Amino acid sequence: MLRDITIGQYYPVDSKIHRLDPRTKILLTMIYIFGLFMLDTFWGYGAVILYLLMVINESKVPLRFMLKGLRGIVFILFFTAALNIFFTGGEIILAQFWIITITLEGVILAIEVGLRLILLIIGSSILTLTTSPIRLTDGIESLLNPFKKIGVPAHEIAMMMSIALRFIPILLEETDKIMKAQMARGADFESGNVVQRAKAMVPIMVPLFISAFRRAEDLAMAMEARCYRGGEGRTRMNALKYQASDKIAFIIGIIFIGICIIL
Repeated sequence: MLRDITIGQYYPVDSKIHRLDPRTKILLTMIYIFGLFMLDTFWGYGAVILYLLMVINESKVPLRFMLKGLRGIVFILFFTAALNIFFTGGEIILAQFWIITITLEGVILAIEVGLRLILLIIGSSILTLTTSPIRLTDGIESLLNPFKKIGVPAHEIAMMMSIALRFIPILLEETDKIMKAQMARGADFESGNVVQRAKAMVPIMVPLFISAFRRAEDLAMAMEARCYRGGEGRTRMNALKYQASDKIAFIIGIIFIGICIIL
């Protein structure tokens, strides 16, 4: 299940979405997330789903690969849906037992929250799946450059964000290996109450933290060996350039997201 999480992974294929400037994709993702939280009708959600399907088709990333990333949030989906169904008041009562009342408004809210969470995960995954960590770092740094005048360390922030995103799939894979190794030694992570399960996670967390610190130390030594000294005076082999395709993609994205908000 841990390997099913797709956020932070990069899917290397040649597509129109992959060739877009990372700044265009970052800005469109931010606008998409903002528009997603503005939706309050199912017509709007339908338009967003249509927009996402078009983007996924152009990215050449298999749809089932993106849907696979939703397995890791199944518990969160069911938990939030249960909270909204059982604890949201309303006028139209569908069922009532003991102190729990299920209303039509609660069911609708649960569906909306679930859809919003699913669309948020898939939309965010498209950014990392179609943008390499290096280009993602360059894009974030370029967008933060205007804030350098007020003392914002643009390069350092961009580097930390890209490293964090890059380490997500690595740490998840490491966790999966540790869990399988512990299970082969007789560890049980599924039976018992909450306290027992929490105690059973200790043999996983300790080696995971040790591995994470080791990887961080190796990364720091590699950067020092390459004479890395931050962003000041640093040049790039491939400079970011806006092209006509970026303008077209930005306009299309703004129009679709605007239509979704209007609906």
